[in-house]
Amino acid sequence: MVKRYAVILAAGQGTRMKSKLYKVLHPVCGKPMVQHVVDQVSKLGIEKMIAVVGFGAEQVKEQLGTRCEYALQEEQLGTAHAVMQAAPYLQHLEGITVVVCGDTPLITAETMEALLEHHRAAKAKATVLTAIADDPTGYGRIVRNSAGHVEKIVEHKDANEREREIREINTGTYCFDNQTLFQALTKVTNHNAQGEYYLTDVIEIIKADGGIVSAYQTPSFDETIGVNDRIALAEAERVMRDRICRQHMKNGVTIIDPACTYISAEVTIGRDTIIYPGTVIEGETIIGEDCSIGPHSEIKNCRIGHRTSIRHSVAHDSEIGNDVTIGPFAHIRPLSKIDDEVRIGNFVEVKKSTFGKGSKASHLSYIGDAEVGADVNLGCGSITVNYDGVHKYMTKIEDGAFVGCNVNLIAPVTIGQGAYVAAGSTVTDDVPGRALAIARARQVNKENYVDRLPGKKKS
Repeated sequence: MVKRYAVILAAGQGTRMKSKLYKVLHPVCGKPMVQHVVDQVSKLGIEKMIAVVGFGAEQVKEQLGTRCEYALQEEQLGTAHAVMQAAPYLQHLEGITVVVCGDTPLITAETMEALLEHHRAAKAKATVLTAIADDPTGYGRIVRNSAGHVEKIVEHKDANEREREIREINTGTYCFDNQTLFQALTKVTNHNAQGEYYLTDVIEIIKADGGIVSAYQTPSFDETIGVNDRIALAEAERVMRDRICRQHMKNGVTIIDPACTYISAEVTIGRDTIIYPGTVIEGETIIGEDCSIGPHSEIKNCRIGHRTSIRHSVAHDSEIGNDVTIGPFAHIRPLSKIDDEVRIGNFVEVKKSTFGKGSKASHLSYIGDAEVGADVNLGCGSITVNYDGVHKYMTKIEDGAFVGCNVNLIAPVTIGQGAYVAAGSTVTDDVPGRALAIARARQVNKENYVDRLPGKKKS
């Protein structure tokens, strides 16, 4: 089998993005653009993958890690110059090399595999990935000969009127016979208005040397979008979001309004789960079957069991079990663990806490740095007072405890198994199991008090 290699062009600064963040690191549906590209290229059975980096090189290396080898393009002198930086890694090897831009997050492994297969079948030395554009303005045009091979690629500004009518455009993705590519690169000059070395010139050189230059036309123009500014970034996000939603729906997930649902690329959702509009699901979230998520909820890096409902709520970096009800307007902060059959109601905030099976905090509570056992009831206005201004402390509420309304539990403190805490209490000491704690001042009624106030005499 012919060996395959890849060169990822990821060295451009991306000045049109007007951003401090390096261009190829801008996320599309929660994943950096260059990561999308590398993930798809990795499915092609690649022997060596070289990422050509420049601006923001260290950040790109940190993102991609050991999945690539790296070539540094210190000066950005054009696409041919960028590919040339991979020569020390690839130029003596036999095989086929795919060249793809790191700012094309929508390209798929299926399209690149079809490109490679077409290249092999055509016995070409170079094959260009092309697409049909409704409006080809600004793109290089593909001029074919009578045999269907590529005659030349004409940049828009250099095209005559007839050539500008061509709608087949160069996407900037190619595959080459590897040694032919690097031999041709040595012949590329920068004798052009920009003073740069263009990869499209390699096509002309290979053709002049008698090599076959072919083209594979992808049926999906959207896959070829290159992101150079925020407008294109938003368009890529829209297309990727639609692609992700469609895949989930094919897998048995109901998405009520895909246009108003935002699901990141790494999310997993079980069948018969319903996602309502305005919901954002990010990171490596895993949602089980038969759940109801949304509307207007934000889930990030959570693991959620089966038959759980989350409405109008936020949950980050937490584990949520089966048959749990959360919301509306609840906030599950990081490092929380919510066991099965728990109820977290409206305006309840849970932070770095565990809730045992069947426990409830139904409304208007803050539970932070707490271990809540099973079958615990936390009444309206329950507060774990976990911070003294310097340190955070733990509250433990054991199985079956009942905490009344408007109770402050001053940590560190333990409420024993089956204990009761009377409403309105401020608890500073441990409460033994099955005891009743009453920690509030005794009520005193002062008769005729109002009559003794100035100006309040009884009429």
